[in-house]
Amino acid sequence: MTALTLSTAAAPGLRADAIVIGVAKGGKGPVVAPGAEAVDKAYDGRLAGVLETLGASGAEGEITKLPAPAGFKAPLVLAVGLGAEPADGDAYDAEALRRAAGVAARSLTGAKKAAFALPLTDAADAGAIGEGALLGAYSFDAYKGNGKDAKAGGKAPLAEVALLGGKPRDKDYKAAVERALAVTEELNRARDLINTPPNDLDPEAFAAVAQTAAKEHGIKVEVLDVKALEKGGYGGILGVGAGSAAGPRLVKLSYTHAAATKHLAFVGKGITYDSGGISLKPAGHNETMKCDMSGAAAVFAAVVSAARLGLEVNVTGWLALAENMPSGSATRPGDVLRMYSGKTVEVLNTDAEGRLVLADALWAASAEKPDAIVDVATLTGAMVLALGNRTFGVMANDDAFRAAIVDAAEEVGEPSWPMPLPEHLRKGMDSPTADIANMGERMGGGLVAGLFLREFVGEGITWAHVDIAGPAFNEGGPFGYTPKGGTGSAVRTLVRLAELTAAGDLG
Repeated sequence: MTALTLSTAAAPGLRADAIVIGVAKGGKGPVVAPGAEAVDKAYDGRLAGVLETLGASGAEGEITKLPAPAGFKAPLVLAVGLGAEPADGDAYDAEALRRAAGVAARSLTGAKKAAFALPLTDAADAGAIGEGALLGAYSFDAYKGNGKDAKAGGKAPLAEVALLGGKPRDKDYKAAVERALAVTEELNRARDLINTPPNDLDPEAFAAVAQTAAKEHGIKVEVLDVKALEKGGYGGILGVGAGSAAGPRLVKLSYTHAAATKHLAFVGKGITYDSGGISLKPAGHNETMKCDMSGAAAVFAAVVSAARLGLEVNVTGWLALAENMPSGSATRPGDVLRMYSGKTVEVLNTDAEGRLVLADALWAASAEKPDAIVDVATLTGAMVLALGNRTFGVMANDDAFRAAIVDAAEEVGEPSWPMPLPEHLRKGMDSPTADIANMGERMGGGLVAGLFLREFVGEGITWAHVDIAGPAFNEGGPFGYTPKGGTGSAVRTLVRLAELTAAGDLG
């Protein structure tokens, strides 16, 4: 696990494997960013020209390595592109710092210590740089070699990040570092869960991970197994899990604070493997379906983060866990399930299973009358078609709440987009047999799914649906602080929502 420290040391005298500096894209070539003054001075003020000679432009994510100047204890200077230089008087954007730090940390795989001399003007910058570096240093190596010595390319992730210009005794800086550590450690744990092969992470195993973490951080946990789900009438979760030898679970995580006046409920889709069930996915569409529990992973990480940060808000997390498999006992297209709410659902497509487990969990969450509910799910391919692989969609029964989530996402650097819930699409889910069908019109399928979920939210409760089908799992190359594989999408947005609620700035 990468360590994060604040340092007042000058760059030349600090013992490290590398000094990380920023370079921006100026109107007439690369511009050395604030924080690198000592390095630039050692190059007689000609560092920008040296970088340009080496091909650097300052473009976002660009890496340029050069030997450290004489007198430096670190042997390497690593210049990372920050993108366009801000206008006069403007500070560097937090997300630009976050991404640059992530790229630099990933480039320094195998190093023991790196000193980050990026633009740092306040505690918020320290938090952004620290967060980016810790997320960028992530790697998943549990299944390589013996799982201990075989790291990425035979090298361990960057071991320590020192933030130059930080103030170790300043309470705001210390709080920013502590927050960055807590959130990124839990987000990276979510990534680990998403990346874990489904033969090692079934619903029972996921529930066990949640129980262990809950005990460690003083969170109350309740796990409903198959017998408890049958007794409670959770027909959606049971119906989805009916085809698997690994039984479903519903996990409830409750973090409470004595001074809290608000209560948030987060609900996560946790399909630990999605074959599509009887409506089997074709080849080419099932190889990454271990990631279909990314919503539950995000909710789990957010609740534990809230506990670690001691936020003055009550947060309940609901993890709806099941494995969707075909077998003689699996739910068939045409079957009717009686949900926990009492409504009946005609299952027209067993590959539209996420909404079924979420429906039961949403109704269970509604019973506690929280101030707001947010569900998170890799729910529809339609959302990926609409928004691409890096942006999640946000739907809600309250426009102001939807806007608040989009704003929170933007603040923490998670691309999102507000999506509507068109009433005319509801009719497409009418069923001649049951109260509602789990499928509707094909066009606008992501919106149809949102309308389905809305049917299972308690009356008068503010609710939002976050579809992370696009950004949850990165099948391409790493970028910024985002690795290949599980990303931990929506964790930081949920944590920010909890912080805003605790501060009285949300609702």
